[in-house]
Amino acid sequence: MTFHITYTLTPEARNTAQKRLKETGGLPPSGVTMISRWHCAQGQKGFVLAESSDAVAIAKWLQDWTDILSFEVTPVINDEQIARVIG
Repeated sequence: MTFHITYTLTPEARNTAQKRLKETGGLPPSGVTMISRWHCAQGQKGFVLAESSDAVAIAKWLQDWTDILSFEVTPVINDEQIARVIG
């Protein structure tokens, strides 16, 4: 399943988030594949596309960041998949 994950951070968390991203790369754990990550130019939000068959693995990945970021996680489907839905 593909997940669209939007993240938001406050100005107060900016330096901590940037430092952690530089140190860790923000890479997902085993069981999650990050397809791409996009950051808004103003720097306080962005989104990730990730694939996983395990929602717990997604949650564990995000848990490492919930002290400084807030997330909205939305399962998404592509054109081929929606075609099967609408017939």
